[in-house]
Amino acid sequence: MGVAWLAGGVLIVALSIYGAVRVGSQVDGVNAGMSTDPSEFFSVVLDVFRGNLVWPATATLIGSGIGVVLAFFTVLVLMSKTAGKKHRTQVDWAARHMATSQELSQMRGKEAKQKAERLGVTDSFGIPVGALLAGGQKLFCSFEDMSLLLAGPRVGKSTSFVIPAIINAPGAVVTTSNKRDVLDATRGIRKDAGGRVWVFDPQQVAVEPASWWWNPLSYVTDDTKAAKLAQHFASGSSEVGARADSHFEPSGRELLAGFLLAAAIDNRPITDVYEWTTKPGDETAGDILMASEYALMAKSVQGATRLEHRERGSVYSTARRMASCLKDSTTLPWVNTTGPADKRPQFDPARFVRSTGTLYSLSKEGAGSAGPLVLALTAATVEAAEELAALSPGGRLQTPMLGVLDEAANVCRWRDLPDLYSHYGSRGIPIMSVFQSWSQGVGVFGKEGMLKLWSAANIKLYAGGIAEPEFLGMVSDLIGSYDRETTSASMNKGVRSTTSALKREKILDIAELATLPTPKKGRRTGRAIMMSSGARAAMLRTVPWFDGPKPLVEKINASIKDQQNGTPAPARSEPVRTGEPVLTSATVSAEGEQS
Repeated sequence: MGVAWLAGGVLIVALSIYGAVRVGSQVDGVNAGMSTDPSEFFSVVLDVFRGNLVWPATATLIGSGIGVVLAFFTVLVLMSKTAGKKHRTQVDWAARHMATSQELSQMRGKEAKQKAERLGVTDSFGIPVGALLAGGQKLFCSFEDMSLLLAGPRVGKSTSFVIPAIINAPGAVVTTSNKRDVLDATRGIRKDAGGRVWVFDPQQVAVEPASWWWNPLSYVTDDTKAAKLAQHFASGSSEVGARADSHFEPSGRELLAGFLLAAAIDNRPITDVYEWTTKPGDETAGDILMASEYALMAKSVQGATRLEHRERGSVYSTARRMASCLKDSTTLPWVNTTGPADKRPQFDPARFVRSTGTLYSLSKEGAGSAGPLVLALTAATVEAAEELAALSPGGRLQTPMLGVLDEAANVCRWRDLPDLYSHYGSRGIPIMSVFQSWSQGVGVFGKEGMLKLWSAANIKLYAGGIAEPEFLGMVSDLIGSYDRETTSASMNKGVRSTTSALKREKILDIAELATLPTPKKGRRTGRAIMMSSGARAAMLRTVPWFDGPKPLVEKINASIKDQQNGTPAPARSEPVRTGEPVLTSATVSAEGEQS
């Protein structure tokens, strides 16, 4: 390589001297006998150095000009090489052994836009996931792709994936989180797009006032829905990875379902459900159910109240644990009316899914978590979208509704998610689930359930920051191998011989995946591995929102600034009077309803 660069430099200098001497001689009228045959340019240069030809005065000016031009281009080349190194990482070499732009044509440019139009969305390429490292083309998920993102803490999940997804959603959005960063960055843009913003914040993650409320019992229309809601409370309240008691867990869940159904039938506040779990001898719920069409559910509840006192206590304590989020004072105004004079709008999932609104559900982890309510609200809204899709032409939403389940293992432990992934995409309900590690998902769904979720996802993304050899080994195997040429040399009786062979090696091994580069300020070093259906794994350059188009960056910054400058909401809202009647219908009209 060094010899080639030297030879090229000598050739450029010789040609420059030849051109300067030839043109200068013509202008100054000297060197009349000089050869004008271009093939003899090297002889002309040698004659100049030997003194056989006169150096024209004009040649000095021409040579200086050529030197300036060459110096300019040399600086440009050096600057471009330096700038390129600034954004390079230690794993970029692997991109040439992975998916090409042609293999992913359905996720970029014209084909991505055509697919979006076929799914009912105009002027959109889809949901951005990053740029292909080998080529630089932006790639997009379609509005029927179910995606799964695994990335450790502080690797740019929100800036590179969650925020771009939300601001590019064409219709309603449902998103969960345990932080306020996504809310702050996208709230202004979503509001400006014409949709209402609903922020469910019982634990004051974003210090949001309870300016609206949602009645979880409005979801309970029959015993099946009651059982589902009880399952959501059970999933959201259990510790990740905790072993459930095979007897008391299902018994407590069945009792809770009966209480939820009884409260819904009798138009009671949901706080009565928690009160019933504290009174093992109270037969109010059983009497309500016995007077309804749900006689078998009534007998189940009545049977629980008449168990031997120690067993009954265990069943009731299990149900009480599942419903424990209902006793927190900060939660009450979010799930109850404050009385007949309460003018706050009630959230109606059926209206919301017909709008272009955005629902942000926020919760902390640990004791006092509102996770069960976040999960219940998310599931109720997504199921409302599923019901609307069933009534829509083609069995899918005319405008897709995006679900972004950030911190899915912490604040939205939806046990049914692996099953839903298999068909929600075809209904126009694309979902992006975000986990900080593979083990987080295993803790919620079990190993088989997490594998099922992984297999059902059309788009699988790994953005670094995880140090779990089993998971990284699986990703390494899916990325595949390449043939590396090796050369060995040997000496035999003074004769040197070389031998070449092909050696099969992993494109990216576990160590390289564990240290996948993350974004840095001023440097485009974020990398992600994408595995999509029907294509080889691809290496992406992550594209944070602050590297996007300037007008969009300004809007997001303005949204963040507006939230930071806002007046903090009170930590506590007006206390709820649980004895007051509960509103039963939404009091606010939907915005931008679908036909």
